[in-house]
Amino acid sequence: MRLPLLARFCYRRRRLTVAAWIAGTVAVMVLGFGFAAEPLNDFSGGDSGSAKATDLLEEHFADQSGDSITLAVQADAGVRSAEVRPRVERTIERFADTPHVASVSSPYEIPGQISPDGKTAFATGNLDVPSEDMSKEDVNALLDDVRSDTGPVEIQLGGTAVDAAETPGGGPSEAIGVLAAIVILLVAFGSVLAMGLPILTALFGIGSGLALIMLLGHPLPAPSFSPIVAALIGLGVGIDYALFIVTRFREELHDGNDPEEATVTAVATAGRAVLFAGTTVVIALMGLFVMQQSLLNAVAVAAAVTVLMTMLGAVTLLPALLGFAGRSIDRLRVPGFGRTRGRPLAERWARVVQAHPIVAGLAAVVVLLVLAVPALSMRLSLPDSSTQPHDHSGYRASQIMAEGFGPGTAAPLILVTEGGTGADQGRLAASVRDTPGVAAVQPPRTSGDGAASILVAFPTTGAQDEATPELVHTLRDDVIPRVMDGTGAQTYVGGQNAASIDFADEVSTRLPWLIAVVVGLSLLLLVALVRSVTVALQAAVMNLLSIAAAYGVLTAVVQWGWAGNLLGFPTDMPVTTWVPLMMFPILFGLSMDYEVFLVSRIRENYETGVPTREAVALGLSRTARVITAAAAIMVMVFLSVLLGADVAVKQMGLGMGVAILIDATIVRLVLVPALMELFGEANWWLPRPLARILPSRRTPTAEATRESLRA
Repeated sequence: MRLPLLARFCYRRRRLTVAAWIAGTVAVMVLGFGFAAEPLNDFSGGDSGSAKATDLLEEHFADQSGDSITLAVQADAGVRSAEVRPRVERTIERFADTPHVASVSSPYEIPGQISPDGKTAFATGNLDVPSEDMSKEDVNALLDDVRSDTGPVEIQLGGTAVDAAETPGGGPSEAIGVLAAIVILLVAFGSVLAMGLPILTALFGIGSGLALIMLLGHPLPAPSFSPIVAALIGLGVGIDYALFIVTRFREELHDGNDPEEATVTAVATAGRAVLFAGTTVVIALMGLFVMQQSLLNAVAVAAAVTVLMTMLGAVTLLPALLGFAGRSIDRLRVPGFGRTRGRPLAERWARVVQAHPIVAGLAAVVVLLVLAVPALSMRLSLPDSSTQPHDHSGYRASQIMAEGFGPGTAAPLILVTEGGTGADQGRLAASVRDTPGVAAVQPPRTSGDGAASILVAFPTTGAQDEATPELVHTLRDDVIPRVMDGTGAQTYVGGQNAASIDFADEVSTRLPWLIAVVVGLSLLLLVALVRSVTVALQAAVMNLLSIAAAYGVLTAVVQWGWAGNLLGFPTDMPVTTWVPLMMFPILFGLSMDYEVFLVSRIRENYETGVPTREAVALGLSRTARVITAAAAIMVMVFLSVLLGADVAVKQMGLGMGVAILIDATIVRLVLVPALMELFGEANWWLPRPLARILPSRRTPTAEATRESLRA
């Protein structure tokens, strides 16, 4: 990598470099946000039973192929009373006139849609499009219409489209994350100018990255949470990467180098670590392709593009900005901030850990394992109306349905059969009705072409209950084969509930492959960087422990309800299916970031002849402050999403924030010095065959860089 040459070019041509970045970013943002692709939130597909059921519904039942909206009604006087019925029928008429509502089943016409006590009823509006294609404006207009019709009856709307309309996109989290980063950088640097450079660099990288994501959404449709996840990762790594380079630049200035040589050395050393760290994050994200889920592939590409743009900004735009700042980077100081006195606390702490490595290491491992214990009971599901904030119409609709008909009414299972006779359908309906866990079964309905039929079954439990997946597997593995074998017909269990269960099963099956691929590729990259198999294996084990601990904390808060209300989760719920899946590659890559910055500095000291023990202490002393600042920024950025409304994104933010906090404290400050003390010179073990294959690693100093460029 010719980083010194690149840094010197950007430094000397700083006006051209900054102008190119401004022009390029503006152009990409105009195109990206002006021609943005629509999001896609359908995680079904593939060869699952629910995907095959959806295909049959689209082919034979046009009015059932889309999602649905439920209109839930509750009246103490009874829904059939003369005062209530006209109000309900008037609302149903307006419901039927809503765009994309193909048909509405009235409770006064369809048996089973009025509760036994007569106080609760529901109407189902079948959509001719998926929920994500339903206009939020149309849904909000319908919500306003329903809420305006007050009286002796409560009418609420529920369903995926309603939840999406009631959950505002974006929010204050990004702004709060930037504000927190400003405060932390001021404390770390003590200079307004030094603080501003990482923020400015990160914003350029994120802006251009998000705009590219909008354009990539055309060939690679991505779910609606992709920009949020990409922005969170981009903001965190973008500031961190620039922070490491600016810190090294200031160190070189304080050592007496001129601004140009300080810039070149900073990019050649810290910038090299940035490229390796960012590449590790990108490789880890690409591991999501193992899941063979098109939407997850799109999320991986979106996040990777943002990381790549922040990397590019750190090694090109930042050197140009450092050229403008020069020796003035420490001006505009904030009194009392950014100063250190005496021997760094991190160095003293490292020597304490090195004096008792076994005790310190065991204590850290025990803490991580205890935190990870709740993850053993983690359950996966996709959020539904029952997990929404309690003041939402979707949540109230789910409660009305649960009180009047049972919790499973909002989680119907649609059994789609291709072929077979009416008698076959009758036997299937009877067997499903007699299956434990089934509350009710609607009569079978045959398609207009006579080639398929559907059967709607309502579980006794809700979508978030662990008994519901067990019921789906019982129907697929026992009930349906027993009834339909030998008939020549094929029956599949579908619907949103079954699709969520299939997605969770797919994640559970393929997650080990994802872990293996991400860990393996990251190990190869780290071995190439630090030229040590021992250090790479240590890093992998420590990262796995910290991620497991984060999974445990996430499960305890979200699923067990520990401090859930305090952190903004409206109710206990399973962990959202895609959250641990996305967390693993991102966290593994980000954890490797800190490992790269710390170990590369230790290796730099070691290669100058410093013994391993001293190299560890010195490396920690020179990087602990900046790693702590970088981790604090990431933690605040990730935890800021707890102020938002999307429960799945909030879970992601909580898990990521906890993991980074654990990694920057227990792992970097305790486990790393303890393990490196125990391994001693064995830390740098590299088999001879690998040593011959891998390129020689030499950390350039300012003087070496000058000499090489003069030559």
